[in-house]
Amino acid sequence: MNRRVLVVEDDPDIGRLVTLQLNELQIESRLVSDGVTALTEAKTGRWDLLILDLMLPRMDGLEICRRLRAADHVTPILMLTAKSSEIDRVLGLELGADDYLTKPFSMLELAARVKGVFRRAEQQAEAKAARQETRQQRIEHEDLRIDLQRHEVQLRGKRVELTAKEFELLVYFARSPGLVFTRTQLLDQVWGYSHSGYEHTVNSHINRLRSKIERDPANPEYIQTVWGVGYKFPDRCA
Repeated sequence: MNRRVLVVEDDPDIGRLVTLQLNELQIESRLVSDGVTALTEAKTGRWDLLILDLMLPRMDGLEICRRLRAADHVTPILMLTAKSSEIDRVLGLELGADDYLTKPFSMLELAARVKGVFRRAEQQAEAKAARQETRQQRIEHEDLRIDLQRHEVQLRGKRVELTAKEFELLVYFARSPGLVFTRTQLLDQVWGYSHSGYEHTVNSHINRLRSKIERDPANPEYIQTVWGVGYKFPDRCA
């Protein structure tokens, strides 16, 4: 992956050393030396990390950090500070910085911190993806719970036993709430094209499915009839 880092440092010697170290890590970087330019670059560019000096002309690093986080910019920030007081470091972390380095620092330490920030960002992205995948493995609608991974359905807290085709049919409806499907479409998608001409199969499966999940199969809540067209799942799906 081609990483891009915005380096914000008004000391040209430190800025040059930082960019050289990033280059050694095969990371693309851009160096800017004042806070106003840095804020504009951070907001408009695509950056994987900001290495942000605390003391800058025109706008300091704390203000840049505050404005970025207030605007919901989530790019990781590694803050550089020459101050020995912990107040500025703590304030920077409270404003949304992800890590900090106190000057003077070695390039090996900088490299370790940069790698650490990227590693944590990757872990967070993986955790977020896992949570999204988990949510995608479940469909919920009012009292109905469909667990796609376990191939289970619960209605009002009680497990409902469905055949494989009944389960597949219910999932197909629930994944497209509000859309109306004809019998032919359902037959093609759930049973396959080889079953063309057997639309009555859809009717019988829908009737059995309704008998298992509906309070009143004659007035269905979940598998609803759209007269003259087909069937649909209600569009208030969680």
